[in-house]
Amino acid sequence: MWPSKYSFNWNAMDVGPKRDLLGDLANAIRNRTDLVFGLYHSMYEWFHPLYLEDKKNGFQTQLFPNTKTLPELKEIVENYKPSVIWSDGDWEASDTYWNSTGFLAWLYNESPVKDTVVVNDRWGSGIPCHHGGFYTCTDHYNPGHLVEHKWENCFTIDKHSWGYIRTSGANDYLTIQELLNEIITTISTGGNVLINVGPTSYGKIAPIFEERLRQMGSWLKVNGEAIYSSIPWKYQNDTTNKDVWYTSSKDKQFVYACLLTWPNNTTEITLGAPVNSSSTSVTLLGSDVGPLNWRSAGASGGIIIDVSNIKTYSLASDWAWVFKLQNVTPK
Repeated sequence: MWPSKYSFNWNAMDVGPKRDLLGDLANAIRNRTDLVFGLYHSMYEWFHPLYLEDKKNGFQTQLFPNTKTLPELKEIVENYKPSVIWSDGDWEASDTYWNSTGFLAWLYNESPVKDTVVVNDRWGSGIPCHHGGFYTCTDHYNPGHLVEHKWENCFTIDKHSWGYIRTSGANDYLTIQELLNEIITTISTGGNVLINVGPTSYGKIAPIFEERLRQMGSWLKVNGEAIYSSIPWKYQNDTTNKDVWYTSSKDKQFVYACLLTWPNNTTEITLGAPVNSSSTSVTLLGSDVGPLNWRSAGASGGIIIDVSNIKTYSLASDWAWVFKLQNVTPK
């Protein structure tokens, strides 16, 4: 993907497009978006002869990491200065074989991104979920509750592959409801979301992936304040309504109750975790109805929201809905 000195005649500048694709990507992200630039890097190459030689030697030799992996990692850091390094492909050998601690010591003490870079936890067998700037643990990791260390849920829209499978059917992909459920439950419990789509061999994004991303974008346009820059609330999942997950604004002025399923034939929605005050206010994001009527659920806490004035056909969201609560406390 870049003109590496350590992959002579096997990089995107020497063969194929004859371009520095990584440089093009870095420039586009930095100059045309407000995104943070990060890179995925696979520690191993499945069929590289030096890696296979080390593997045959029980990883007692380090021909591959010393001549390929580590020099290339330093090369991309020095040349492209990523703010995130997402390491992978580590699991067959220990961190000692990869000399991960040696690279990370250089990264955090001497590299040009030493003060800004963050890394994940895939730096050798037994390392994931134990050491790293943020934990990814396993693919699709979603503990469903708060954990002490910052973590990320990396998952695929195709349920079976990180790549593109041309024979996949509609049922092989996450529905938009399933996708939003994964996002909401992850953010509610303090995680970050990394969503993968697999491009075709021509680099195109298949229509079903595009559809999911556009659906997600339209939902976030309405409900994004419950996701972006939010923090976990005291309760993640509601105490009585298991279809409700909470987030909070950073200043803690607002609590967001994310409803995954709109109940049929009901005029009221009960939330068990919030305790109201005399100045409690409830609105539905994307609705023009205005403040909703509510009443206390009783002495033990909870509020009951009157949604009789909301017509489901007029809802701005089609798959998940967010109630914005002000002046409530956790019970």
